[in-house]
Amino acid sequence: MQKVQTRRFATRAELDAALAARLEQAITAAAASGGAAIMLSGGHTPLPAYRQLAARLKHTGAALREKLHVLFSDDRYVPRDSEASNYHASRPLLDALALPEEQVLRVRTELPLEEAARDYEGRLRALLDRGVAVTLGMLGLGADGHTASLFRSEDLARARGRLALAVSRPDGLDGVSVTPDFIAHIPAPLFVIAGTGKEAAIAALERDDPAVVAVQAVQACPRVEVWVEQAAERGA
Repeated sequence: MQKVQTRRFATRAELDAALAARLEQAITAAAASGGAAIMLSGGHTPLPAYRQLAARLKHTGAALREKLHVLFSDDRYVPRDSEASNYHASRPLLDALALPEEQVLRVRTELPLEEAARDYEGRLRALLDRGVAVTLGMLGLGADGHTASLFRSEDLARARGRLALAVSRPDGLDGVSVTPDFIAHIPAPLFVIAGTGKEAAIAALERDDPAVVAVQAVQACPRVEVWVEQAAERGA
């Protein structure tokens, strides 16, 4: 990793508003550029921004989203209508975008786990092979230094040469995650961090600590953005 650019937000509301604006900019640019993809992250952190943007997009012309593709950094291996599903949690935004089904790359959890991972990898590879650029790639950061559903060094070792893989999560659920090889196609991944107790993980990310999984996950990217609600840098 070459360069980390950190932007700190005094309040959660400021972070949410900035993220909604950034997503809207990426969606608008996708139409202007002839086509692009955005990668949404899971967890609770981005959901207020998704809802804010969804409310605005209801009044926007469909031309803004004609050439947009949406994919996910990871998802739990649960039914797509489960409350634990990142796809399900993002539905307000997806419904507002009203994209054709083929332009939303979700993890098909109705398939057996390993098959779902291979299926997701194949569709990610096809997207890249068509020359579709991932112009905005969002990631989260856990207090333990994980990102997407990459939790352990063993996950990174199994991920070599892959764009997506099946993982066992510490919460007892299985999941499917993008890999460092896929993230390498994103020029400047955007970590969006809120909550409390993440000060050590943020500091490790900023100093490029190779012992941290999230740092290894973005090592091939020339630039990394870190957006932080300042509460995340205080102890829980």
